[in-house]
Amino acid sequence: MAFDRVLRNPNPRSSWAEIWHLWTVIVPRRSINGQLVFGRVWRRHDGRNWIYKKFVEYSDEAT
Repeated sequence: MAFDRVLRNPNPRSSWAEIWHLWTVIVPRRSINGQLVFGRVWRRHDGRNWIYKKFVEYSDEAT
């Protein structure tokens, strides 16, 4: 009789679930001058919901 000694998680997470992806978001509304509102954010899935973080782009120039 063989026993499985590996603990199994009933809700296994995908390998990509712990990786932050750079995502472009388009908000379905218009800005003051009539253009669509959009931006870039970091996005990650925690197994249940999407988590978003602000994307800050830095320039290469030192000030």
